[in-house]
Amino acid sequence: MTKLTGNWNYPTSIRFGPGRIAELADACRATGIARPLLVTDRGLADNPMIAEALAAVRAAGLDAALFSDIASDPTGDDVARGGAALKAHKGDGVIAFGGGSSLDAGKAIAFATLQDRPLWAFEDVGDNFKLADPARILPVVAVPTTAGTGSEVGRASVIKDEDAQLKRIIFHPLMLPRIVIADPVLTIGLPAKLTAAVGMDALSHNLEAFFAPGYHPFARGIAVEGARMVKDWLPTAVREPANIEARANMLAASQAGATAFQRGLGAMHALAHPLGALYGVHHGLLNAVLMPYVLVANRGAIEGEAAYLARCLGIGGGLDEVLAWVLALRREVGVPATLAEVGVPADEVARVARMAVEDPSAGTNPIAFDAADYAALFEAALAGALPKAA
Repeated sequence: MTKLTGNWNYPTSIRFGPGRIAELADACRATGIARPLLVTDRGLADNPMIAEALAAVRAAGLDAALFSDIASDPTGDDVARGGAALKAHKGDGVIAFGGGSSLDAGKAIAFATLQDRPLWAFEDVGDNFKLADPARILPVVAVPTTAGTGSEVGRASVIKDEDAQLKRIIFHPLMLPRIVIADPVLTIGLPAKLTAAVGMDALSHNLEAFFAPGYHPFARGIAVEGARMVKDWLPTAVREPANIEARANMLAASQAGATAFQRGLGAMHALAHPLGALYGVHHGLLNAVLMPYVLVANRGAIEGEAAYLARCLGIGGGLDEVLAWVLALRREVGVPATLAEVGVPADEVARVARMAVEDPSAGTNPIAFDAADYAALFEAALAGALPKAA
Protein backbone atom coordinates (compact mmCIF):
# COMPACT_ATOMS: atom_id res chain seq x y z
CA MET A 1 0.00 0.00 0.00
CA THR A 2 1.24 3.49 -0.84
CA LYS A 3 2.33 5.52 2.16
CA LEU A 4 -0.41 8.15 2.54
CA THR A 5 1.83 11.03 3.56
CA GLY A 6 3.59 13.85 1.71
CA ASN A 7 4.79 17.43 1.77
CA TRP A 8 2.79 19.43 -0.78
CA ASN A 9 3.43 22.87 -2.23
CA TYR A 10 1.73 24.58 -5.17
CA PRO A 11 2.74 27.40 -7.48
CA THR A 12 2.75 31.10 -7.28
CA SER A 13 0.77 33.97 -8.81
CA ILE A 14 0.63 33.48 -12.61
CA ARG A 15 -0.57 36.21 -14.97
CA PHE A 16 -1.41 34.04 -17.97
CA GLY A 17 -2.47 35.08 -21.46
CA PRO A 18 -1.55 36.95 -24.63
CA GLY A 19 -0.38 40.50 -24.01
CA ARG A 20 0.30 40.06 -20.29
CA ILE A 21 3.93 41.16 -20.79
CA ALA A 22 2.51 44.69 -20.57
CA GLU A 23 2.11 44.03 -16.83
CA LEU A 24 5.81 43.45 -16.18
CA ALA A 25 6.45 46.77 -14.43
CA ASP A 26 3.32 46.34 -12.32
CA ALA A 27 4.45 42.85 -11.34
CA CYS A 28 7.82 44.21 -10.22
CA ARG A 29 6.14 46.86 -8.10
CA ALA A 30 3.79 44.26 -6.60
CA THR A 31 6.82 42.30 -5.37
CA GLY A 32 8.60 45.39 -4.04
CA ILE A 33 11.22 45.53 -6.80
CA ALA A 34 12.35 49.03 -7.80
CA ARG A 35 15.81 48.25 -9.22
CA PRO A 36 15.47 44.99 -11.15
CA LEU A 37 18.29 43.14 -12.86
CA LEU A 38 16.86 41.55 -15.98
CA VAL A 39 18.65 38.21 -16.44
CA THR A 40 18.57 36.48 -19.81
CA ASP A 41 20.89 34.34 -21.94
CA ARG A 42 23.33 35.36 -24.65
CA GLY A 43 21.14 34.07 -27.44
CA LEU A 44 18.13 36.13 -26.37
CA ALA A 45 19.95 39.31 -25.36
CA ASP A 46 19.63 40.96 -28.78
CA ASN A 47 16.03 39.90 -29.32
CA PRO A 48 13.70 42.92 -29.58
CA MET A 49 11.51 41.56 -26.78
CA ILE A 50 14.34 42.20 -24.30
CA ALA A 51 14.84 45.79 -25.39
CA GLU A 52 11.09 46.34 -25.32
CA ALA A 53 10.78 44.89 -21.81
CA LEU A 54 13.62 47.05 -20.50
CA ALA A 55 12.16 50.15 -22.14
CA ALA A 56 8.73 49.45 -20.67
CA VAL A 57 9.89 48.98 -17.09
CA ARG A 58 12.16 52.02 -17.32
CA ALA A 59 9.31 54.11 -18.71
CA ALA A 60 7.29 53.05 -15.69
CA GLY A 61 9.94 54.52 -13.39
CA LEU A 62 11.93 51.40 -12.51
CA ASP A 63 15.73 51.51 -12.67
CA ALA A 64 16.43 48.33 -14.64
CA ALA A 65 19.75 46.84 -15.75
CA LEU A 66 20.56 43.90 -18.02
CA PHE A 67 22.74 40.83 -17.42
CA SER A 68 22.94 38.36 -20.31
CA ASP A 69 26.22 36.46 -19.84
CA ILE A 70 24.42 33.13 -19.36
CA ALA A 71 25.32 29.90 -21.18
CA SER A 72 22.78 27.48 -22.60
CA ASP A 73 23.54 25.35 -19.54
CA PRO A 74 24.05 27.93 -16.77
CA THR A 75 27.17 27.40 -14.68
CA GLY A 76 28.26 28.37 -11.21
CA ASP A 77 30.50 30.99 -12.79
CA ASP A 78 27.51 32.44 -14.67
CA VAL A 79 25.66 32.78 -11.38
CA ALA A 80 28.68 34.42 -9.74
CA ARG A 81 29.01 36.95 -12.58
CA GLY A 82 25.31 37.66 -12.38
CA GLY A 83 25.63 38.20 -8.66
CA ALA A 84 28.42 40.69 -9.23
CA ALA A 85 26.23 42.54 -11.75
CA LEU A 86 23.34 42.56 -9.28
CA LYS A 87 25.53 44.06 -6.57
CA ALA A 88 27.04 46.64 -8.94
CA HIS A 89 23.53 47.71 -9.93
CA LYS A 90 22.44 47.73 -6.28
CA GLY A 91 19.50 45.66 -7.44
CA ASP A 92 16.68 44.66 -5.15
CA GLY A 93 15.24 41.88 -7.30
CA VAL A 94 15.51 39.93 -10.53
CA ILE A 95 13.44 39.65 -13.70
CA ALA A 96 14.30 36.15 -14.98
CA PHE A 97 13.43 36.36 -18.68
CA GLY A 98 13.85 33.56 -21.22
CA GLY A 99 13.99 29.79 -21.42
CA GLY A 100 14.90 27.34 -18.69
CA SER A 101 18.55 28.42 -18.59
CA SER A 102 17.71 32.08 -18.04
CA LEU A 103 15.03 31.27 -15.49
CA ASP A 104 17.28 28.90 -13.54
CA ALA A 105 20.17 31.38 -13.59
CA GLY A 106 18.00 34.32 -12.61
CA LYS A 107 16.47 32.45 -9.70
CA ALA A 108 19.91 31.28 -8.51
CA ILE A 109 21.33 34.83 -8.73
CA ALA A 110 18.46 36.23 -6.68
CA PHE A 111 18.84 33.43 -4.16
CA ALA A 112 22.59 33.12 -3.69
CA THR A 113 24.11 36.57 -4.21
CA LEU A 114 23.59 37.90 -0.71
CA GLN A 115 24.17 34.63 1.15
CA ASP A 116 27.26 34.02 3.31
CA ARG A 117 27.90 30.55 1.88
CA PRO A 118 28.92 29.47 -1.65
CA LEU A 119 26.28 28.33 -4.13
CA TRP A 120 27.06 24.60 -3.86
CA ALA A 121 26.36 24.68 -0.12
CA PHE A 122 22.68 24.83 -1.05
CA GLU A 123 22.61 21.76 -3.27
CA ASP A 124 19.34 19.86 -2.86
CA VAL A 125 20.71 17.25 -0.48
CA GLY A 126 19.11 16.67 2.89
CA ASP A 127 18.17 19.96 4.56
CA ASN A 128 20.89 22.09 2.97
CA PHE A 129 18.32 24.73 2.08
CA LYS A 130 18.02 25.55 5.78
CA LEU A 131 21.56 26.96 5.66
CA ALA A 132 20.27 29.95 3.68
CA ASP A 133 19.21 33.21 5.31
CA PRO A 134 15.64 33.80 4.03
CA ALA A 135 15.95 37.55 4.60
CA ARG A 136 18.75 37.68 2.01
CA ILE A 137 16.79 36.02 -0.80
CA LEU A 138 15.68 38.61 -3.33
CA PRO A 139 12.32 38.43 -5.12
CA VAL A 140 11.98 37.18 -8.70
CA VAL A 141 9.49 37.96 -11.44
CA ALA A 142 9.72 35.22 -14.08
CA VAL A 143 8.94 35.63 -17.77
CA PRO A 144 9.17 32.34 -19.72
CA THR A 145 9.80 32.41 -23.47
CA THR A 146 9.77 28.64 -24.01
CA ALA A 147 7.28 25.95 -23.04
CA GLY A 148 9.34 23.13 -21.58
CA THR A 149 11.11 23.33 -18.24
CA GLY A 150 8.41 25.16 -16.30
CA SER A 151 11.17 26.66 -14.17
CA GLU A 152 8.99 29.73 -13.69
CA VAL A 153 6.83 27.77 -11.24
CA GLY A 154 9.68 25.86 -9.57
CA ARG A 155 11.60 26.22 -6.33
CA ALA A 156 14.93 25.02 -7.70
CA SER A 157 17.58 25.73 -10.32
CA VAL A 158 19.74 23.26 -12.23
CA ILE A 159 23.26 24.72 -12.39
CA LYS A 160 26.32 23.10 -13.96
CA ASP A 161 29.36 22.57 -11.74
CA GLU A 162 32.09 22.72 -14.39
CA ASP A 163 34.84 21.55 -12.06
CA ALA A 164 32.96 18.37 -11.15
CA GLN A 165 31.39 17.98 -14.63
CA LEU A 166 27.90 17.50 -13.29
CA LYS A 167 24.65 19.35 -12.85
CA ARG A 168 23.60 20.27 -9.33
CA ILE A 169 20.10 21.15 -8.17
CA ILE A 170 19.98 24.24 -5.94
CA PHE A 171 16.79 24.36 -3.88
CA HIS A 172 14.98 26.68 -1.51
CA PRO A 173 11.23 27.21 -1.09
CA LEU A 174 11.73 30.97 -1.49
CA MET A 175 13.38 30.53 -4.89
CA LEU A 176 9.84 30.27 -6.26
CA PRO A 177 9.18 33.41 -8.33
CA ARG A 178 6.71 35.75 -6.67
CA ILE A 179 4.88 36.49 -9.93
CA VAL A 180 5.00 34.82 -13.36
CA ILE A 181 4.17 36.68 -16.56
CA ALA A 182 3.10 33.80 -18.82
CA ASP A 183 2.51 35.41 -22.20
CA PRO A 184 2.34 32.80 -24.97
CA VAL A 185 3.04 35.47 -27.58
CA LEU A 186 6.65 35.49 -26.36
CA THR A 187 7.03 31.83 -27.40
CA ILE A 188 5.95 32.32 -31.03
CA GLY A 189 9.46 32.91 -32.36
CA LEU A 190 10.79 29.60 -31.02
CA PRO A 191 12.17 27.45 -33.89
CA ALA A 192 10.39 24.18 -34.68
CA LYS A 193 13.22 21.92 -33.46
CA LEU A 194 13.46 23.77 -30.15
CA THR A 195 9.67 23.82 -29.79
CA ALA A 196 9.73 20.04 -30.19
CA ALA A 197 12.59 19.52 -27.73
CA VAL A 198 11.15 21.70 -24.97
CA GLY A 199 7.66 20.33 -25.56
CA MET A 200 8.94 16.79 -25.10
CA ASP A 201 10.71 17.99 -21.96
CA ALA A 202 7.34 19.13 -20.64
CA LEU A 203 5.95 15.68 -21.46
CA SER A 204 8.84 14.00 -19.62
CA HIS A 205 8.01 16.02 -16.49
CA ASN A 206 4.34 15.09 -16.66
CA LEU A 207 5.01 11.40 -17.35
CA GLU A 208 7.67 10.97 -14.69
CA ALA A 209 5.55 12.83 -12.14
CA PHE A 210 2.56 10.65 -13.00
CA PHE A 211 4.52 7.41 -12.57
CA ALA A 212 6.48 8.50 -9.47
CA PRO A 213 5.55 6.30 -6.50
CA GLY A 214 4.79 8.98 -3.89
CA TYR A 215 1.31 9.88 -2.66
CA HIS A 216 0.33 13.20 -4.21
CA PRO A 217 -3.11 12.97 -5.87
CA PHE A 218 -3.15 16.65 -6.89
CA ALA A 219 0.16 16.31 -8.74
CA ARG A 220 -0.99 13.06 -10.32
CA GLY A 221 -4.11 14.72 -11.71
CA ILE A 222 -2.19 17.72 -13.01
CA ALA A 223 0.33 15.40 -14.71
CA VAL A 224 -2.48 13.66 -16.61
CA GLU A 225 -3.85 16.98 -17.86
CA GLY A 226 -0.35 18.17 -18.75
CA ALA A 227 0.27 15.04 -20.82
CA ARG A 228 -3.09 15.49 -22.54
CA MET A 229 -2.24 19.07 -23.51
CA VAL A 230 1.08 17.93 -24.99
CA LYS A 231 -0.73 15.21 -26.94
CA ASP A 232 -3.30 17.63 -28.30
CA TRP A 233 -1.12 20.66 -28.97
CA LEU A 234 2.60 19.94 -29.44
CA PRO A 235 2.33 18.79 -33.08
CA THR A 236 0.36 21.94 -33.91
CA ALA A 237 2.87 24.18 -32.14
CA VAL A 238 5.69 22.61 -34.17
CA ARG A 239 3.78 22.69 -37.46
CA GLU A 240 2.12 26.10 -37.00
CA PRO A 241 4.54 28.24 -34.96
CA ALA A 242 2.23 31.28 -34.87
CA ASN A 243 -0.78 29.33 -33.59
CA ILE A 244 -1.42 31.16 -30.33
CA GLU A 245 -3.85 28.54 -29.02
CA ALA A 246 -1.22 25.83 -29.41
CA ARG A 247 1.45 28.04 -27.86
CA ALA A 248 -0.76 28.88 -24.89
CA ASN A 249 -1.67 25.27 -24.24
CA MET A 250 1.96 24.18 -24.43
CA LEU A 251 2.94 26.94 -21.98
CA ALA A 252 0.28 25.62 -19.61
CA ALA A 253 1.46 22.03 -20.17
CA SER A 254 4.99 23.09 -19.26
CA GLN A 255 3.80 24.69 -16.05
CA ALA A 256 1.67 21.63 -15.29
CA GLY A 257 4.73 19.39 -15.56
CA ALA A 258 6.85 21.56 -13.30
CA THR A 259 4.02 21.78 -10.79
CA ALA A 260 3.45 18.03 -10.85
CA PHE A 261 7.05 16.91 -10.61
CA GLN A 262 7.30 17.81 -6.95
CA ARG A 263 5.82 14.30 -6.72
CA GLY A 264 9.12 13.15 -8.21
CA LEU A 265 10.95 12.55 -11.47
CA GLY A 266 12.85 9.44 -12.48
CA ALA A 267 15.36 7.71 -14.71
CA MET A 268 14.84 10.01 -17.72
CA HIS A 269 16.18 12.93 -15.71
CA ALA A 270 18.68 10.85 -13.75
CA LEU A 271 20.37 10.01 -17.08
CA ALA A 272 19.73 13.33 -18.85
CA HIS A 273 21.48 15.35 -16.14
CA PRO A 274 24.90 13.65 -16.41
CA LEU A 275 24.64 13.33 -20.19
CA GLY A 276 23.91 17.04 -20.49
CA ALA A 277 26.73 17.93 -18.12
CA LEU A 278 29.28 15.77 -19.95
CA TYR A 279 28.29 16.30 -23.57
CA GLY A 280 26.34 19.56 -23.70
CA VAL A 281 23.28 18.07 -25.43
CA HIS A 282 19.99 19.95 -24.93
CA HIS A 283 18.23 18.68 -21.82
CA GLY A 284 14.79 18.41 -23.37
CA LEU A 285 16.15 16.55 -26.37
CA LEU A 286 17.86 14.04 -24.08
CA ASN A 287 14.64 13.42 -22.18
CA ALA A 288 12.77 13.01 -25.46
CA VAL A 289 15.21 10.37 -26.72
CA LEU A 290 15.37 8.53 -23.40
CA MET A 291 11.60 8.52 -22.80
CA PRO A 292 10.50 5.22 -24.39
CA TYR A 293 13.55 3.31 -23.14
CA VAL A 294 12.81 4.37 -19.56
CA LEU A 295 9.12 3.52 -19.90
CA VAL A 296 10.06 0.02 -21.08
CA ALA A 297 12.58 -0.41 -18.26
CA ASN A 298 9.93 0.62 -15.72
CA ARG A 299 7.30 -1.71 -17.18
CA GLY A 300 7.11 -4.02 -14.17
CA ALA A 301 6.11 -1.17 -11.86
CA ILE A 302 3.89 0.99 -14.07
CA GLU A 303 1.58 -1.32 -16.04
CA GLY A 304 -1.51 -0.49 -13.99
CA GLU A 305 -0.89 3.26 -13.93
CA ALA A 306 -0.13 3.25 -17.64
CA ALA A 307 -3.50 1.64 -18.38
CA TYR A 308 -5.25 4.48 -16.55
CA LEU A 309 -3.17 7.12 -18.34
CA ALA A 310 -3.84 5.54 -21.74
CA ARG A 311 -7.58 5.66 -21.11
CA CYS A 312 -7.37 9.31 -20.02
CA LEU A 313 -5.46 10.19 -23.18
CA GLY A 314 -7.90 8.27 -25.36
CA ILE A 315 -5.19 6.10 -26.91
CA GLY A 316 -6.11 2.62 -25.73
CA GLY A 317 -5.70 0.72 -22.53
CA GLY A 318 -2.12 -0.07 -21.58
CA LEU A 319 1.58 0.68 -21.53
CA ASP A 320 2.10 -0.57 -25.09
CA GLU A 321 -0.37 2.06 -26.29
CA VAL A 322 1.43 4.78 -24.30
CA LEU A 323 4.73 3.66 -25.82
CA ALA A 324 3.30 3.61 -29.33
CA TRP A 325 1.94 7.14 -28.84
CA VAL A 326 5.29 8.43 -27.50
CA LEU A 327 7.17 6.92 -30.44
CA ALA A 328 4.70 8.32 -32.95
CA LEU A 329 4.82 11.77 -31.33
CA ARG A 330 8.62 11.79 -31.42
CA ARG A 331 8.59 10.94 -35.11
CA GLU A 332 5.93 13.55 -35.87
CA VAL A 333 7.83 16.40 -34.22
CA GLY A 334 11.22 15.31 -35.55
CA VAL A 335 12.98 13.94 -32.46
CA PRO A 336 15.78 11.40 -33.17
CA ALA A 337 15.36 7.84 -31.94
CA THR A 338 18.80 7.27 -30.38
CA LEU A 339 21.37 9.04 -28.24
CA ALA A 340 24.01 8.36 -30.89
CA GLU A 341 22.02 10.53 -33.32
CA VAL A 342 22.22 13.55 -30.98
CA GLY A 343 25.98 13.25 -30.50
CA VAL A 344 26.31 11.19 -27.32
CA PRO A 345 29.33 8.86 -27.50
CA ALA A 346 29.49 5.36 -26.05
CA ASP A 347 32.84 5.72 -24.31
CA GLU A 348 31.77 6.49 -20.72
CA VAL A 349 28.85 4.19 -20.07
CA ALA A 350 30.02 3.12 -16.60
CA ARG A 351 30.70 6.70 -15.52
CA VAL A 352 27.31 7.94 -16.70
CA ALA A 353 25.60 5.02 -14.97
CA ARG A 354 27.29 5.84 -11.66
CA MET A 355 26.33 9.50 -11.99
CA ALA A 356 22.72 8.54 -12.73
CA VAL A 357 22.45 6.46 -9.56
CA GLU A 358 23.63 9.47 -7.55
CA ASP A 359 21.33 11.97 -9.27
CA PRO A 360 18.47 13.19 -7.00
CA SER A 361 15.91 12.29 -9.68
CA ALA A 362 16.80 8.61 -9.35
CA GLY A 363 15.26 8.42 -5.90
CA THR A 364 11.69 8.67 -7.22
CA ASN A 365 11.92 6.38 -10.22
CA PRO A 366 9.26 3.65 -9.89
CA ILE A 367 12.05 1.04 -9.75
CA ALA A 368 15.28 1.59 -7.82
CA PHE A 369 17.76 1.05 -10.65
CA ASP A 370 21.38 0.29 -9.85
CA ALA A 371 24.40 1.23 -11.95
CA ALA A 372 24.08 -1.92 -14.07
CA ASP A 373 20.46 -1.04 -14.84
CA TYR A 374 21.40 2.50 -15.87
CA ALA A 375 24.26 1.18 -18.00
CA ALA A 376 21.82 -1.14 -19.80
CA LEU A 377 19.38 1.74 -20.29
CA PHE A 378 22.11 3.99 -21.65
CA GLU A 379 23.33 1.33 -24.06
CA ALA A 380 19.80 0.61 -25.27
CA ALA A 381 19.18 4.30 -25.95
CA LEU A 382 22.50 4.59 -27.78
CA ALA A 383 21.64 1.69 -30.08
CA GLY A 384 17.87 2.18 -30.41
CA ALA A 385 17.20 -1.22 -28.87
CA LEU A 386 13.53 -1.19 -27.90
CA PRO A 387 11.67 -4.50 -27.41
CA LYS A 388 9.49 -5.46 -30.36
CA ALA A 389 6.35 -5.06 -28.23
CA ALA A 390 7.05 -1.34 -28.08
